[in-house]
Amino acid sequence: MNNVKKHFSIRDLENLSGIKAHTIRIWEKRYGLLSPERTSTNIRTYSLKSLQKLLNVTLLYNNGYKISKIAKIPESEIPVTVREIVAKNSEKSHAINAFKLAMVNFDQNLFISTYNGLLAERSFREIFNEVFIPLLNELGLLWQTDTISPSHEHFVTHLIKQKIFTNVEKLQTVDPTRTDKIFVLYLPENEIHELGLLYLNYEIILKGYKTIFLGQSMPLESMIDLKKYYDNIHFVSYFTITPTKDNLQKYIKEFIKYLAPDSGSSLWILGRMIQFLDEDKLPNNIKTFNSIERLISII
Repeated sequence: MNNVKKHFSIRDLENLSGIKAHTIRIWEKRYGLLSPERTSTNIRTYSLKSLQKLLNVTLLYNNGYKISKIAKIPESEIPVTVREIVAKNSEKSHAINAFKLAMVNFDQNLFISTYNGLLAERSFREIFNEVFIPLLNELGLLWQTDTISPSHEHFVTHLIKQKIFTNVEKLQTVDPTRTDKIFVLYLPENEIHELGLLYLNYEIILKGYKTIFLGQSMPLESMIDLKKYYDNIHFVSYFTITPTKDNLQKYIKEFIKYLAPDSGSSLWILGRMIQFLDEDKLPNNIKTFNSIERLISII
């Protein structure tokens, strides 16, 4: 339990809840909503219980409750009121808060129970797009502001990956129904950010296609053998960090040399680095996509 974060600064609370530190101080002073401890140097620190309460208060506040009314609700009844709100229309916000708490406390059981609760009402696709993507976007900001450490981010993304693997495996019990294309999903050398590629693999299989998932850090020359087995291969990749801006054109030339010397194969690219590519100047078999949705829409 040594890795569990038990104490939070007011800036941590601001980043995790979205409520400004100044507002938290007002709520604390005027309504007694939180009871911080103080360090020997008189700096406020807040417990995990305080964070839990603030996230619940935030959900109520964002659903039209006045803070003066929330302050009058007995502390033991706040979670009950939250559950009532969630049952009506705020399951998404509640789930994101629960996943945040699971992350902060490295609590796998809370993550799984929250996910299973969502799954009872939503499909995996809905959960990923409506809950996991907003959560991941928030985690990126939390990491940048030092509210969470890389270990927190890795913990949550690993659990999300597990859910993708589980759902992919379910789909792969049925043979592909469409055979006009084969999709090979890979990341370039030194590229390790594979979560988006994993989910894209799920979406393509859901469309009825066969995929070959190769994953992280694949040299182009290592994929040449695939052309001995399949025609009309669509290679799909994310360029998040590599190839770098200066090496993009060289990479595309090498791709054509090794994997698409004729018109039989193509490369579809997503990720941050596509902003440095002019699609109008790319070969016909190289395409860029600014989102998974756009790519899936043309399959």
